[in-house]
Amino acid sequence: MNVTIINIGDELLIGQVVNTNASTMSRLLTAAGMEVRKTLVVGDERQAIWDAVDEAMHTSDAVLVTGGLGPTKDDITKKLLCEYFNSELVENDMALQNVKRIFESRGYELTPVNRAQALVPKCCEVLNNDLGTAPCMFFPSTESTGSVLVSLPGVPFEMEWLMRNRVIPKLQETFHTDIIITKNILVQGIGESFLSDLIEPWELSLPENVKLAYLPVAGMTKLRLTYRSNLNNQSNLNNLTKGLYELAGKYIVGEDCETLDELVHKTLIERGLTLATAESCTGGNIARLLTAQAGASAYFKGGVVAYSNEVKESALGVKHSTLEAHGAVSEETVREMVEGVRTRLGADLAIATTGIAGPDGGTAEKPVGTVWIAVADATHTEAKLLQFGANRRQQNIDRSTNQAYAMLIRLICQKD
Repeated sequence: MNVTIINIGDELLIGQVVNTNASTMSRLLTAAGMEVRKTLVVGDERQAIWDAVDEAMHTSDAVLVTGGLGPTKDDITKKLLCEYFNSELVENDMALQNVKRIFESRGYELTPVNRAQALVPKCCEVLNNDLGTAPCMFFPSTESTGSVLVSLPGVPFEMEWLMRNRVIPKLQETFHTDIIITKNILVQGIGESFLSDLIEPWELSLPENVKLAYLPVAGMTKLRLTYRSNLNNQSNLNNLTKGLYELAGKYIVGEDCETLDELVHKTLIERGLTLATAESCTGGNIARLLTAQAGASAYFKGGVVAYSNEVKESALGVKHSTLEAHGAVSEETVREMVEGVRTRLGADLAIATTGIAGPDGGTAEKPVGTVWIAVADATHTEAKLLQFGANRRQQNIDRSTNQAYAMLIRLICQKD
């Protein structure tokens, strides 16, 4: 089955709010074996919504619409859908009881405006929204369209809960869907085009029901294998990667994670290892991404953002003579940073970065994009010079972060 997603809201159309709903919905639908053909963003304008819905209803098996279900005057989706399906608004008892429950739990009085959220088109089925007052509405297919439409609230956490617990199970009851299995392989240390040339023989040998996608991010490429079948057979997908390892094994950092920080997080927890960080040019980005994940306290000892030379000396133990002789951006300094933070914070492992993120601050000897990264354990320290050759500050920070994670994973795996 194929799906069109329509996300409604002026705030999305003008870029005031990032449209995370589209990516979340697409990811959940794909994992459930449904093909997302198109995503649209439409403002809070009646004719634009009508036209988008009408086109999607004649080209898709299912249309999923978010937004415009609140109690304010700019929320027009429900009335428009009522008109589109030639229906009338009626008070739905399930929706009303849900609104009452939520208002009572918050100690609020139920006003006529909010009671009106229990009004829904008579022709739809209400899928109860346990997390909010806006109803989720399922419109079955008709002879004129042959498609189903689901209208969901635009609040991201409500929408995601409804997708997982109400909408996808309902769609799976209505349509036959394939089983889709995906596998991520994280590759670092080779550019996307060079990687493509390297693994071309393997890629050309993939079965027709397996798709390969190249998903490059700063300093890394994620290969995503998607296997579509009527059988839940993960082993088939795992067997296909053997040929990939024969060609590109030295560049593969890990599998079955979305990002390198997720891979580091998973690896440290599984192995019971602890980590400390000392960051200069990355400004705490390495620590931020790790501690954003639940459970980081199991391994993360702490981090020092040592931006100035004084802090490098006082907090990390970098020698004043080292800084004078070699400068802050040097192999000697980054080695002392990583060894200092590891011993002072009592961690098994450590990461350190120092460099010139830009766009200013470079010299002829050390241009913008020059970065030194080091990783260390109790017996070994490894440092690496990177020359990104770009003055885009955030890009240099992101590349340095991913390089540091990859170096750490490789250091850990050396012991295997």
